[in-house]
Amino acid sequence: MKTRIITAIIAILVFFPFVFLGGLPFQIIMYLIATIGLIELLHMRGMTKYPIPTILGVLLLWSLMFPHDYQFFTTRLEFLMIFVLVILGYTVLVKNKFTFEDAGFLILASIYVGLGFYYFTQTRDVENGLVYMFYAILVILSTDTGAYFFGRAFGKNKLWPEISPNKTVEGAVGGIIVASIVAMVFQYFFEVHHSMVLVIVVTILASSFAQIGDLVESAIKRHFDVKDSGKILPGHGGILDRFDSWLFVFPLLHFIQFI
Repeated sequence: MKTRIITAIIAILVFFPFVFLGGLPFQIIMYLIATIGLIELLHMRGMTKYPIPTILGVLLLWSLMFPHDYQFFTTRLEFLMIFVLVILGYTVLVKNKFTFEDAGFLILASIYVGLGFYYFTQTRDVENGLVYMFYAILVILSTDTGAYFFGRAFGKNKLWPEISPNKTVEGAVGGIIVASIVAMVFQYFFEVHHSMVLVIVVTILASSFAQIGDLVESAIKRHFDVKDSGKILPGHGGILDRFDSWLFVFPLLHFIQFI
């Protein structure tokens, strides 16, 4: 626990100044974090031993994270199609040592991490972006905290024991309740939206998606039989262990046009 707390404090002191600063420094640090996250995914499958696909995956990740002000969506799709053709061609060149399944995993991993962090970085650039960012981050953190304490106090019914044996239905509900309370307090001091009712509804949805994102990461780790996605954050694991919920919540808030 001591290691987790120390790591969390250091991470906050290093990361959040970039969030406040915004601009190019924020973009650079997010590209770095996203790249580490992608490499963690590839490492879980044992794909980092293929340098060319790994480099291509990173390039696709960066393309997907590129600010929309400088790139049309059709161009993004065209780059994705070129990437698919190149990576499939690579499977032939290496005589299927890098398989079709490997190619599919690389493409999906790059899209999952790349677009997840794209919507996070885009949130900073919108009007009132800092308020939206801290609203979403507080919802995610309070969901995690509420689920933990409610699960320990009242947890009886397992939520998904095959994937995450410690999570309970009571904890999941508790996470949503705590997130809703925190969101209402935040809305009172920093208006996220003119309607408190809408903020509560969106919070319930976002809190649910945060827990789905966490479960997805748990399912991936369980499939590859690893405890953590990485070791870069002592006591916490890897980048994806900390940002798994973010990759679901921030795209959701953009899709429903709350941001």
